[in-house]
Amino acid sequence: MAEAPADQLRIPTPALTALVSDIFVAAGCDAAESGRIATHLVGANLAGHDSHGVVRVPRYVEWLEAGFVVKGQDAEVVTDGGAFAVLDGKWGFGQTVAPQAVALGIARAQQHGVCVTALRNAGHIGRVGDYAEQAIAAGLISIHFVNVAGSVLVAPFGGVERRFSTNPVSIGVPLPDKPLVLDFATSLVAEGKVLVASSGGKKLPEGALIEPDGRLSTDPHTLYGPYEAVGPRNPANGKGAIRAFGEHKGSGLAFMCEMLAGCLTAGGTSGPVNERGRIANGMLSVFISPRHFGTQAEFERMGLVYADWIAATQPANPAEPVLLPGDPENQRRADRTAHGVPLPAETWSNILATATRLGVKSPV
Repeated sequence: MAEAPADQLRIPTPALTALVSDIFVAAGCDAAESGRIATHLVGANLAGHDSHGVVRVPRYVEWLEAGFVVKGQDAEVVTDGGAFAVLDGKWGFGQTVAPQAVALGIARAQQHGVCVTALRNAGHIGRVGDYAEQAIAAGLISIHFVNVAGSVLVAPFGGVERRFSTNPVSIGVPLPDKPLVLDFATSLVAEGKVLVASSGGKKLPEGALIEPDGRLSTDPHTLYGPYEAVGPRNPANGKGAIRAFGEHKGSGLAFMCEMLAGCLTAGGTSGPVNERGRIANGMLSVFISPRHFGTQAEFERMGLVYADWIAATQPANPAEPVLLPGDPENQRRADRTAHGVPLPAETWSNILATATRLGVKSPV
């Protein structure tokens, strides 16, 4: 078994998935939805996106109990133009309604060659790269812009006040035996990475957060305010903000995510006020079928040649080869599937506390 840091545990994937599924069954979800949530969250950990993994289990349960997210919902098509559609998630779990919107987009793109879907009012949809991978499995290119209506966490370039959420972007390209997935938050770090750091996980990079007086910070208390080692984290209690990545570039992308995933979907933006008392994801997705464009053979040939050329770049550090989008996730997925998911002790304690409260026994 691969070694984990002294303050981390390695939890076998099947046991962790079973525990998370059992927690959501105990919280009132049916077995199918609980399984989807568990598979998606553990899958994020396997890919190395711990910020969107099982660290979110206690928060998801709290949202369900508060009525902020609703079990057993299906995405409803409210506008249907054939090659484009608007869907309302009706506050359902993102792990249910987002795959439904993506499945519709895939089917329509396979029919028409392209499709644009606009999903609104979805519960937290988790790792967006999952949906690019869903499209890749169907042989499609996909582009996804996401916002978080009612959530302000990130300061725009040059400011200290929160205006954006972490607003991720993902692009998937289906090259044969070399699928490419670009997946990142437009903030310097995802809010979930601050959550992980607050629970004893990987520390934040320098300058990830900013205080109201302009001082840069790596302290999760900047975002969450006071909190106990085991217990909830509420960004509303903090006075600081996350910074956008890449200075004006990340800030500009975050702004456009609000325009495309918030305004165009009619699902709402991060602000200026949140009258609904809960957050919701919006996602604008574009699906493209290379087969319909008549260029699939050359697209794949040229894409593979170019990807191999990039990967063959002489590295600055011989021990760290140049990687393609999706390579880090594939490497982590192989390691963690074989050796278990590494979790900080505090994260594991928070999950077990939720399980115990719901009467669920841990399988490990």
